[in-house]
Amino acid sequence: MRTPTKRRGFLLMEVVLAIGIFAIAATGFAVALARTADAAALAQRRMQITRILESSLREAVSLPVLEEGTTTVALQEEIGGAGVEIDTTIEILSELENQDGQLLQQMFRIEVAANWYEDGEWKNETAETWRYGRLYQP
Repeated sequence: MRTPTKRRGFLLMEVVLAIGIFAIAATGFAVALARTADAAALAQRRMQITRILESSLREAVSLPVLEEGTTTVALQEEIGGAGVEIDTTIEILSELENQDGQLLQQMFRIEVAANWYEDGEWKNETAETWRYGRLYQP
């Protein structure tokens, strides 16, 4: 009669051990899934910022006449629950030379900076390019 009781106790211990191992595996899976979701959200925000910067830079580069200065535009688009401000800075490059040592005139540096508030701090991303001032003039 003692043998069946020991077997039942051993079976109960196996079930409890199996449930514990399953719980550990399920917890690890849930943590991995949450981290994957966070990484996907971060990638989506980065892509959104990149798209905004590319669009703003394209708009600034295509202006027919470039004037030095900084302009700030607040976008309706939100990132992380906060609005985005775009600062566009245009400055002339005065001492730029080509490979033959000749000064290049009417060359401008255009920088676009996106500023937004996320995760309790201000974030900033920039993009820049150069452009010849008379590119779109006849």
